[in-house]
Amino acid sequence: MTDVVTKAALTPARKRLVELMQEVNYGRIKGLRVQNGEPVFDPPPTVLRLFLFGKDNGPNESRGNDGFALKKKVAELFEVFDRERSLSIQELMINNGLPVRMTVADAVRV
Repeated sequence: MTDVVTKAALTPARKRLVELMQEVNYGRIKGLRVQNGEPVFDPPPTVLRLFLFGKDNGPNESRGNDGFALKKKVAELFEVFDRERSLSIQELMINNGLPVRMTVADAVRV
């Protein structure tokens, strides 16, 4: 993604994922599927929130703003979605409303 993309320009499913990450702020999203490059919320993923002492544990302050440009980490996450097209995300780690690490289940190829 070389162009600047705003939250408002995302597909509804991607916007929902960004807002979920902003809502979690610190924690993990488990069991999220990606089909045709889009996150799927049926069945809904499991959310595990971390409470970090000395930090603001509420939703990220940018949650209600649709006009901001996506951060590089979010753009990289969606680049993976575009490239892989179909994923079974076991765990997506969120730090300050942003994705920082992802574990996916992959079939063994022999």
